[in-house]
Amino acid sequence: MTNQTSASDAGNVAAAPVTHYKNLGCIGQDFCNDLRPAIIDLSGEAPREISYKAYNDACDAVARGLLKRGFEPGQRIGVLSGNRAEFLEVFYGAMRAGVVPVLINTLQPKDTVDWVIRNSEVKLIFTEAALRALCPADIPSIEFDDTSDAGYKAFQDFGPFTARVPEYNDVAFHAYTSGSTGRPKGAMLSHRAHTWVAETISRDRNFCPDDRMIVAAPLYHKHGMNSIKCVLVGGSTVILMRKFDARKYVENIARYRLTIVSGVPTIFAMMLQQRDLLAGNDYSYVRLATMGGAPASDVLIDDVAALFPKAGIVQIFGITEVSAALFGPHPDPTVPRPRHSIGWPVKGNEFRLVGGADDNFGTLHVRGPGMMNGYVNNPEETAKRLKDGWYNTGDILRRDEDGWYYFIGRSDDMFVSSGHNIYPLEVELMLERHDDIEQAVVVPVPDDIKHRIPVAFIVKRKGSALTEEDVKQHSLKNAPPYQYPRQVHMVDAMPMNTVGKIDRRTLEARAQQLREAAKAADA
Repeated sequence: MTNQTSASDAGNVAAAPVTHYKNLGCIGQDFCNDLRPAIIDLSGEAPREISYKAYNDACDAVARGLLKRGFEPGQRIGVLSGNRAEFLEVFYGAMRAGVVPVLINTLQPKDTVDWVIRNSEVKLIFTEAALRALCPADIPSIEFDDTSDAGYKAFQDFGPFTARVPEYNDVAFHAYTSGSTGRPKGAMLSHRAHTWVAETISRDRNFCPDDRMIVAAPLYHKHGMNSIKCVLVGGSTVILMRKFDARKYVENIARYRLTIVSGVPTIFAMMLQQRDLLAGNDYSYVRLATMGGAPASDVLIDDVAALFPKAGIVQIFGITEVSAALFGPHPDPTVPRPRHSIGWPVKGNEFRLVGGADDNFGTLHVRGPGMMNGYVNNPEETAKRLKDGWYNTGDILRRDEDGWYYFIGRSDDMFVSSGHNIYPLEVELMLERHDDIEQAVVVPVPDDIKHRIPVAFIVKRKGSALTEEDVKQHSLKNAPPYQYPRQVHMVDAMPMNTVGKIDRRTLEARAQQLREAAKAADA
């Protein structure tokens, strides 16, 4: 059985001069005799410190356990679990044996979980008791906390293990998109691509053994797992939270004197709301704050910079299918990154901006070493998104005169109002410059005359007397008239999807309901 896929050729970069590549499961193995903690696991009642030696021994035990069960390279196992050390042991241990782990979103409904498992042809699932009901009854499963002969500890087979050396295109793992439209798509990501990704990101952000990084994002999502890869490459320590909790997140920064904090902008916004815990603390030991998954406003960036005065604030741009190693620092370290720029092109990638008025604006197409092989059992979608090695990201970017790139929005989110293209992000950043606006989301609703009109949902600062009219006047003073929101709705918090991003589709539906209700009241 092989790890090759006929759909993968479109995603390959030029053949490298060597024939073998590093096994992604082996990152962190350079520290295999180190007794410093690789993981501080906060998923249980008390923190668990797992040294690099214990972590590597556990990964080898998983690899041996899979071979003992008769698994062959290229076969798939599923990981359906919350954040915990065992998740990482299975993920990296399986890859050492050439077995392909499939990351499964724990917040998806049972029928979607079932579909993902069937789509990837998963033969065994590693899970937890609370999630066992999501697993198909006909697929064997192993529970991490099961202490019987059928449990995880009994499955592990401790002893020495020599990791499999992958070929050029061997698949390391499957990562599924969030599936905001239709079924999730499974990206097949190779050892070749993601050892390059891990080493590139870790180098660009200077991960080292002295670093301690907190990860609260789910490990089934690229943001959380890419953070873990950086930690393991750098020999750093990860403080692994079961899930995000704003107050515990803040407490852990001080308790573990974290040098790196990371998350989507919503995580930082919720953290900053914990003013009583933050007040009076000196966080000068934090050297880096990375924000990914969505753009951050001026207000949020300024607030994070004020809280962490010695930290570099880096906005990350990443795509599951192409990697998070697309943009980074300028080759000359003395050249600062402009505010809101997602960075300078990482060496090895090729970019083109398509469909804009000129070459400096348009939909980003990428070709590079972090490219996926293709989508799992989905040659039609692979052919649609990958052509001649170029991947159409669907993200609209602009490039300034110096060569820095900026994220404008998703092509799916852009809408037309009275003939004008409206990119919600531009309007949101403008709104969030108001002192009393903590968070803003702009969505379209249908209109008989203008086709679509913008509607805003606003989270105002605590204690603020901000009104709908205040928001509209701020918009009219600071943006073109076609961008100002025709309706403004104050909310306590934004709805989130399963990976911590704002759920725009839910807000669109809510905006349309409110508009129809207003029309009915006026009739």
